[in-house]
Amino acid sequence: MELFEELRVRLGTLGMREWSGEIDDFGLDLDALETARPAFDFLLDRWWRAGLLHASRVPEAGPALVVANRSGLLPWDGLMLAHALERLCPAAGRPRFLVADWLMALPFVHPAVVRYGGVRACPENTSRLLRAGARVIAFPEGQRGAAKVFRERYRLRRFGRGGVVRVALRAGVPLLPVGVVGAEEVHPVLFKITGPARSLGLPFLPVTPTFPWLGPFGALPLPSRWVIAFGEPLDLDGLSAEDAEDDLLVSRLTLELRRRIARLVDEGLKARSGVFA
Repeated sequence: MELFEELRVRLGTLGMREWSGEIDDFGLDLDALETARPAFDFLLDRWWRAGLLHASRVPEAGPALVVANRSGLLPWDGLMLAHALERLCPAAGRPRFLVADWLMALPFVHPAVVRYGGVRACPENTSRLLRAGARVIAFPEGQRGAAKVFRERYRLRRFGRGGVVRVALRAGVPLLPVGVVGAEEVHPVLFKITGPARSLGLPFLPVTPTFPWLGPFGALPLPSRWVIAFGEPLDLDGLSAEDAEDDLLVSRLTLELRRRIARLVDEGLKARSGVFA
């Protein structure tokens, strides 16, 4: 209970400042981020007890497009992956994580997500950040990945039409595959209610073991154990921006990227001692 109370207090004080000294074009608030770092450390190290596999595979510097499986409703996966990567490679700066339109449209989510590095998912934003030298975290499963019910957890959905591969080729940056295990148990979706959700602008209303039964407390994340597994960067040597127009090549690279992430997810599941152990 002490751990739960500490989490509640830390989450309740994230970013409570009247002003910030520096906010970039995408809304990242460096002062608020610095204030929140102890809370993010607590979540990553104590609440979710995240283990990092093959961290040496992460390039120490330079822009990169980090591609991971989508895990869970709220963007805890993007936030924690960005935090872990920044701690591993501080010289590369704070990575940005892409967030779906429907989630960014929620007034109670948007300010916090943007303040700590979330960016609306679209090729233009991704390309702009990569050209500026940032690392960007993408989840090509999109809404289909976030909407999975618990019995379908860790089964990767299709990766769209190869958008992440095209963006990486045009920007000339490596693709770094990552498998995230643990985030799908943070808010396990038992089933979904679609009818009333449309009037609220949501794709569905989730029913979890804690929501809506516990009211606002149902939004608190469960203390699942996480494993984040990093893969070798996808080899794009010898390819150029013009190759982004080659549909067969893009399709092949997208399938290979998805296969690598699926293997990393399986490796993370095997490495984990238990869901909450």
